[in-house]
Amino acid sequence: MGKVTQVIVKTPIIGRGMLLIVRAKNTVGYFSGLLFRFIKWLINSRETTNYTYDLERNNIRYLASLIADITNIEYSEAMSYINEIEDDSELKKHIVDATEKSTFAFIADKHVKYGRRVGWYALTRALKPKNVVETGVDKGLGACVLAAALKKNIKEGYEGKYFGTDINPDAGYLLSGDYAKYGSVLYGDSIESLKEFSGKIDLFINDSDHSADYEAEEYDTIANKLSENAIILGDNSHCTDKLLEFSLKTKRHFVFFKEQPCDHWYPGSGIGISFLR
Repeated sequence: MGKVTQVIVKTPIIGRGMLLIVRAKNTVGYFSGLLFRFIKWLINSRETTNYTYDLERNNIRYLASLIADITNIEYSEAMSYINEIEDDSELKKHIVDATEKSTFAFIADKHVKYGRRVGWYALTRALKPKNVVETGVDKGLGACVLAAALKKNIKEGYEGKYFGTDINPDAGYLLSGDYAKYGSVLYGDSIESLKEFSGKIDLFINDSDHSADYEAEEYDTIANKLSENAIILGDNSHCTDKLLEFSLKTKRHFVFFKEQPCDHWYPGSGIGISFLR
């Protein structure tokens, strides 16, 4: 037992004050590190929403392992897909160029960072889906990542197409140039667009209105449009349990991957994954 601990135990009045100091000292390192990352971001970044960042290396390895297990591929293959998107200089150049040409350039960073979207890419490469649907396109970063994966799949002989939905007519400006060949954005209310979608959905990504009720309604809307081995990704699963509830109701498996951003103040969100065995 250390001297400080002895004082705390033997002298309750003095010890109570020392206990507060010891506990504060133990936690101040966490908050000071967070504050430093926040100040660094405030100076170097221009983003106001949908923050972008890399993932910590071990976090990426955990994601690769999870994807390998879900899709029944080797860990090395899942990891190779993640390395593939991270090393895609053509895609990064496209995103930087399209951003600089857009009217939103003043609130966007020049460095391209995908975060959890590397998982979207790896799943698309592993599944070889014919139809990928993402609700909530925003700038179109995820759309480009998914289009890049479909582009690789097509070169390997697996046809596929991306469909995004967004109520904002300015959404999806990054999905342009060569990447526009692999998908399109359906403008209007996402649920109405999903109701009108006639094909089978192999990979569905919920990332639109983040209210719990709207999220749940999206899942109910696509329930009969899912292909036999379809996978659903929930981008709001760190906030609601709606994808878990849908999975339980439809007898699907559910897991959750938690992001660990690298050198960023934002704690990260994650990927809810609903799938069948």
